[in-house]
Amino acid sequence: MWLLDKLLRRLVRRGELVVTDHDGKIYRYGAPDPGRAPLAVRLTDRGAAFKIARDPRIGAGEAYMDGRLVVEQGDIRELIDLLRRNAPWERSGIIKPKSPLRRAAQSAMGRIDRVNWQRRSKRNAAHSYEISSRLFELFLDRDLQYTMGYWTGDTDDLDTAQQHKMAHIAAKLDLRPGQRLLDIGCGWGGFALYLHRTTGADVLGIALAEEQIRVARARAAAEGVSDRVKFELIDYRNLEGRFDRITVVGMLEHVGPPQYDGFFRKCRDLLAPDGVMLVHTIGRIGKPGVTDRWTSKYIFPGGYIPALSEIVSATEKQRLIVSDVETLRLHYVPTLEHWYKRAEAAREEIVALYDERFFRMWQFYLAGSEAAFRHGGMANFQVQLIRDRHALPITRDYMAEAETRLRAL
Repeated sequence: MWLLDKLLRRLVRRGELVVTDHDGKIYRYGAPDPGRAPLAVRLTDRGAAFKIARDPRIGAGEAYMDGRLVVEQGDIRELIDLLRRNAPWERSGIIKPKSPLRRAAQSAMGRIDRVNWQRRSKRNAAHSYEISSRLFELFLDRDLQYTMGYWTGDTDDLDTAQQHKMAHIAAKLDLRPGQRLLDIGCGWGGFALYLHRTTGADVLGIALAEEQIRVARARAAAEGVSDRVKFELIDYRNLEGRFDRITVVGMLEHVGPPQYDGFFRKCRDLLAPDGVMLVHTIGRIGKPGVTDRWTSKYIFPGGYIPALSEIVSATEKQRLIVSDVETLRLHYVPTLEHWYKRAEAAREEIVALYDERFFRMWQFYLAGSEAAFRHGGMANFQVQLIRDRHALPITRDYMAEAETRLRAL
């Protein structure tokens, strides 16, 4: 316990944390934080403390999943929030490995993990998305949007926020009836169907997860638009054709920096000379980094959150013009808060679908993600790209006008 005790004494300054070791010994950290109740956790075996202290980024998650770390007062969301608000992005390095050798090893492992050749991309997509669509129905909005909502006021609910997100992206496309749009990483098809419904465009959505394509095709058939909104199980590298618009929403995170040059080269080839491309991605506020090992192991193998510099550098090489950039700093915070609470409310059904360990894994993932956007170095970027400088109006007025119209539909 001495190593974990040393870490927590250095880390926890605001907020009260009480830790009971496996032998009943009690340790207290921090100071009262007005409006916040103390948190209490218990370690159930002798090795739990060392596992967490040796590598907090993966050790804490696995200890919680395995029942070796039990939150007895408060919940895991509050515990992670306490730790992250004591180590905000602006004070980087507090819980990073001290050993230069370990940091170098983790960096090397991270670089290897994000080399996503085609077969590996398919396998990674299956790990992340080839699980029961019922799980996602239990915590996402009605439209199954698995990216941030766009929160325009305190009274927005999750469904409204997700509709606003789609309107916000669509407004940047200057999309017109009859144009062809390619949606790379189409998920369960909600955004593709929305774009056709609101603009009259013909849409092709592609993804690598069979379950997502199955659901998306069923939704298109139910709306009677299968001839105008199509979904294909295909890797973007194997696609041919020409499209007026391309959207990449929540998919760049699965590409990986080694593939950025090839990805944007392929997108340029697929984009019409006067076309518009919109990339919506989770991004790092600062410089390039490494995916934490817990997320890479359990949630998104091969996943990587890019820095803005990595995106722009890759697009420059392909002579794509960055025509607009927006940083959405906090919109994922309320989105993840809603997802976490919905998952909590559906705990019994999620445990029945999988088991208690899976549910705790999902809790830890959602809680950790929320804290990363609230206190850590995560944000969302929307990057608009064009091949021809004359492809769009020269002011952003068209975006505001389109967004107002789309929200009113």
